[in-house]
Amino acid sequence: MLDVNQPFPEFELADQNGVAHSKASLLGSPTVVFFYPKDDTSGCTVEACGFRDALPQFVGAKVVGVSPDGVKSHAKFATKFNLPYTLLADTEKALCESVGVWVEKSMYGRKYMGVERTTFLLDAEGVVRRVWRKVKPEGHAEDVLAALDGV
Repeated sequence: MLDVNQPFPEFELADQNGVAHSKASLLGSPTVVFFYPKDDTSGCTVEACGFRDALPQFVGAKVVGVSPDGVKSHAKFATKFNLPYTLLADTEKALCESVGVWVEKSMYGRKYMGVERTTFLLDAEGVVRRVWRKVKPEGHAEDVLAALDGV
């Protein structure tokens, strides 16, 4: 499980436009990487729109969303809600697994695998400086923004 003071893992994933991104694309400025379960669902939409609305205040920082949904799903989600940042398609769940957010969940007594809503704040060198686990979507972007000052 990825934690504070550890380097973010290497990866290569496509964004909502089909453009490949890697860890190198995160370097050079602080980066917020938020993992969410599914495009266009209630909690995920609240979280994504929270980052969208707060984005002008994330001066000098990048914001990146990651979920197991595919490129087409991300494109529709980004267009529908006017999301101006990168959404990465981790369809194989490789990045989700490597950072420890692909976990067993339970709903109505049924167990299944899914993304535990988690956010990582990385410094300009790609080292984790803060982690939020089991994120509550409402107000989360503001919490991350407040922590950005120290990075």
